[in-house]
Amino acid sequence: MDLSTISLSSSLSSSLNQLSLRPKPASLFGIFLRNNPPPLFSRPNHRPIAAALQQSQNDDFVLEDVPHLTNFLPNLPSYPNPLHSSQAYSIVKNTFVSQEDVVAQNIVIRKDNPRGVHFRRAGPREKVYFKPEEVRACIVTCGGLCPGINTVIREIVCGLNNMYGVEDILGIEEGYRGFYSKNTVRLTPKVVNDIHKRGGTLLRTSRGGHDTQKIVDNIADRGINQVYIIGGDGTQRGAARIYEEVEKRGLHVAVAGIPKTIDNDIAVIDKSFGFDTAVEEAQRAINAAHVEVESVENGVGIVKLMGRYSGFIAMFATLASRDVDCCLIPESPFYLEGRGGLYEFLDQRLKENGHLVIVIAEGAGQEYVAAEVPAVNQKDASGNKLLLDVGPWLSDKIKDHFTKAQKMPINMKYIDPTYMIRAIPSNAADNIYCTLLAHSVVHGAMAGYTGFTVGPVNSRHAYIPISRVTEKQKTVELTGRMWARLLASTNQPSFISSDLEGVVQGIDSLNITSI
Repeated sequence: MDLSTISLSSSLSSSLNQLSLRPKPASLFGIFLRNNPPPLFSRPNHRPIAAALQQSQNDDFVLEDVPHLTNFLPNLPSYPNPLHSSQAYSIVKNTFVSQEDVVAQNIVIRKDNPRGVHFRRAGPREKVYFKPEEVRACIVTCGGLCPGINTVIREIVCGLNNMYGVEDILGIEEGYRGFYSKNTVRLTPKVVNDIHKRGGTLLRTSRGGHDTQKIVDNIADRGINQVYIIGGDGTQRGAARIYEEVEKRGLHVAVAGIPKTIDNDIAVIDKSFGFDTAVEEAQRAINAAHVEVESVENGVGIVKLMGRYSGFIAMFATLASRDVDCCLIPESPFYLEGRGGLYEFLDQRLKENGHLVIVIAEGAGQEYVAAEVPAVNQKDASGNKLLLDVGPWLSDKIKDHFTKAQKMPINMKYIDPTYMIRAIPSNAADNIYCTLLAHSVVHGAMAGYTGFTVGPVNSRHAYIPISRVTEKQKTVELTGRMWARLLASTNQPSFISSDLEGVVQGIDSLNITSI
């Protein structure tokens, strides 16, 4: 299909009706042509995000589109998708995704409100822009570890090979710098057959090392024409720069990202891969703490979980466990002393139950730790500020409170399962999710899309401009229902004093929502 000539056919109207995107009668043609000059569904992804969001307030429909190779290679030939002759896909009623299929960013809207922002639905297209025998793909992993990386690697390799007949696939070792300073490894379905059963990454990883010119030079020198990049927001920003340089040079290269973060703080998508596994493993640490504190007099257990800026793991693990008395996350300021403070709550809970369990995310309470511990303003190779260790600090503060202020000796149990959680293989749910991510990104690259990332939006996989998933971090909404469910589960106070109300209102004004 020629992406530059999509007509306003009856199929478009039917698709819009099915998606509940029908505008007022007789207004469809005017709305689309006035605000979306041909090509109909092609809104340049380099347009400022703020402008797109502003326009969505006035239009019934906005598509945040992703680039296509034909944008800068207009004479690029297309070919029938090999899935036309696939035995496996022959049983599928609708094998190919229509160019008119979109996924709504907001699934719940008021009846009279604008329909808002949409993304292209992921999946195989009828035509591809690569001959399978001419494809040389590469896969690279960057940043920290996360359950499921090996599964994504495996399914990209197997998806390219089994669905499209691609045999030339390279693994770039040790992150971005591996493009120009390390050897590559040949990846085949046999090589990756059982790597999903192991944690970590077969290709090894590193932080930093991004040099756009050297990377693209290496891509061109090696004859690579599909680049699959697995990593967090910093890695995805690097992927965007690679795409921009590829476009500048006019190379027939598709650049595709698979967002990765164990903290689940990537914007737009429902959740990140590995998150379910992390929550499940975090429960084991919480259960261990609970068993320990129940078995001694005045037992106090503290479990520190991952969550640099977003407390999703701590919140979901607390809700799943039901053994937690108090959950502290970066989004929710807390204070120790005085009426409504943490000490008052812990005093009461310890008197009631004889034991208690606290879950704290690594990014919580950093301002308190910094006030007492000499801080060295250092960053890691990815540019992330190194956090102070809040777990031991909180343990010492609670010990001092009970032994000195309350004259009550306590049995403190402190557990930090961070690396145990990061290093494990993904569970069944994440394995399936990683498979869908990998297949979706392969379909997108073969169809000629580039400079995009992929993920589920309202449970439907979509192709998303990289800028949308890197513009801000998703955080827990303190005025949302999920945090309210946690407060109801633990019966902990919100720790919001009059001094902190403005801070919370400022956080929630960012309109960053939770699941």
